[in-house]
Amino acid sequence: MPRIQAPTVAEHRAAQRRALLDAAREILAETGRPPTLARVAERAGLARSSLYQYFRSSGDLLNAVVEDVFPRWSARVAAAMDAAATPADRVLAYVLTNFELIAEGEHALATVLAEVVPGDTVAEQTRAMHAQLLEPLVETLRLLGVPAVPETAEMINAIVFTGSRLIESGTDLHTVWESARGLLEPFVRASEQTTP
Repeated sequence: MPRIQAPTVAEHRAAQRRALLDAAREILAETGRPPTLARVAERAGLARSSLYQYFRSSGDLLNAVVEDVFPRWSARVAAAMDAAATPADRVLAYVLTNFELIAEGEHALATVLAEVVPGDTVAEQTRAMHAQLLEPLVETLRLLGVPAVPETAEMINAIVFTGSRLIESGTDLHTVWESARGLLEPFVRASEQTTP
């Protein structure tokens, strides 16, 4: 029996599963192709037979990666917004964190997953993630007293989308962020000052 490397069996299993997911994500990002189970196990430092305790097939593993990527993105954006001091800072944190995730390759990974995972799984997860991401932004815009909340949220997302294309085509994160901040900060600060 393999040695347990965590205080409990449940924590050990969670750590092993996390290592397998991370290995699969890395290989997908590097190659743009679905990894073999053997390669994932090797990258994670596990025997291939151990991998089958967590995933029955390559399809199971890819679906688990999909289910892992999008909630992590949403959670990171939400945490950055929650840590911001003011509603204006929350909006700026929303944009910056999305840019950071794009610069780190998360969007490219999602694009690869859309290409290699059969069916509508990735499209459904993407729609759910975008809806989930929009909620704290919309709530923050309401707090700021923005008159056209849904439209303003869509305009901010258009900036995120354009920034993501620039980052993925090689523009420096700092340059993209400074441009976006130059557009957004005067608006959100002015909105904050007029909030009752």
